[in-house]
Amino acid sequence: MMIQILAMLYGRFGLDLHRVHPRTVHAQRRGAALMLAGAAWLALAVLPATAADAPRGDNREPRTIDAFSVVKIHVRTVPDARSRSTLGPEREGTGIVIDSSGLILTIGYLIQEAESVEIAAADGRPLPASVLAYDFSTGFGLLRAIKPPPVRPISFGDSAKLGDSEPVLIVGFDGVAPAFVVSRRPFAGYWEYLLDEAIFTAPATVNWQGAALINKEGKLIGVGSLVVGDALGARAQVPGNMFVPIDLLKPILGDLIAQGKSTAKPRPWLGISTQDLQGKMMVTRVSPESPAEEAGLVNGDIIVGVRGEQVQGHADFYRKLWASGDAGAEVMLDVLKGTEVKKLGVKSIDRNQYLRRQPTY
Repeated sequence: MMIQILAMLYGRFGLDLHRVHPRTVHAQRRGAALMLAGAAWLALAVLPATAADAPRGDNREPRTIDAFSVVKIHVRTVPDARSRSTLGPEREGTGIVIDSSGLILTIGYLIQEAESVEIAAADGRPLPASVLAYDFSTGFGLLRAIKPPPVRPISFGDSAKLGDSEPVLIVGFDGVAPAFVVSRRPFAGYWEYLLDEAIFTAPATVNWQGAALINKEGKLIGVGSLVVGDALGARAQVPGNMFVPIDLLKPILGDLIAQGKSTAKPRPWLGISTQDLQGKMMVTRVSPESPAEEAGLVNGDIIVGVRGEQVQGHADFYRKLWASGDAGAEVMLDVLKGTEVKKLGVKSIDRNQYLRRQPTY
C-alpha cells in the first residue's frame, strides 16, 4: 500500500517511479502516514512549479533522477590499494553535480586510492572523471568529469538551520527516499574520524554512499556517509543514516579545487581502528605497515591515556591525539598490554602518505 501511495505522489509531481523509486526501510516510531505527508509536502516544495502544476495528459517528459543533480560513480582502485581489504577493489555510489563545469561532490572513501573513475547520468553513458581531492577531516571527496554531464547542478543550502523532524529527501543514483532529520550531534568513527556535528536521518535507506540530502528549498545540505543503528542517539536504537553537513565544505572548497587539499595542517594519524570499552580504546585493527604497527600496537591492546591523560571515549581520544601536534609528531600513548600499562611512543604520519597513488609515467 505504501508503494502504491508513493507511486501516486510521484506521478502527481511528474516523476518516473521506474527511475525515481522509494528506497525506504520501514519507518520506525513515526509511522507511514507521517512519512507520506512529509514526502508530499516536500515534493511540492522541492520540485519546480511546472512539474507540479502541469495538466494531466500533457506531453512532458517524466522527470527522472537527473532532476536532482546526481550521477552514478563507479571506481576501480589501484591493484595494491591498502583499502581493498576494507572497502573492496571496486566501489559504487552517488556523485552530486555542484557546478556547470563537471565538478562532482561525493563521500571520499568511495574514491580513495582510485585508479579509474567513471560517472554516469540517467542515460547510462559513462564519462571518465579524475580525483581532485579527499579531505580526511570532513570526509568529502571531489571529482572532475572529463566533460560536464547532462545534469543540472545543485545549489548549497544552510545545514546549520536544519531542525529535528524536518522532512528531507535522500537522493541516490538509484532513486529518491523521503526521510526526517531526527538528530544532530557529534559523530566519532572507529577509524580516527570525528565530526563535531553530523546530521542523522530516519528511516534508513540503502545506497547512501555519497547520496544527496536535500531540503525543502531543493538545496543540498549534506552528503551520505553511513548507515547507523542509533539515528536517535542514546534515546532509542532506530536505524538511519549519517550525513556530513554541507556547511563543512564551504570554507575549504576553493582550496580543494585549487590545491587538492585544505590549507589546514594534516592531523597525526596512527593507523588503528578502535572500540569504545567503557571509555577506553580497545584496538580492533592495526593497519599493515602503519605507524601503530611499527610502534608495536596489536589487536586487543587497550589505550587508556594520551600523554599521561586518561581518555574517555572516542571523541576525547581523538581530540587528545590531534592536540599532540601536526602529522609527524610523536604521540605518547598509555597502553594496557595484558596486565601492565606501558608507555608507547608512536611516530605519526599524514594519512595521505600511507595511501597508494595511481602510477604516473
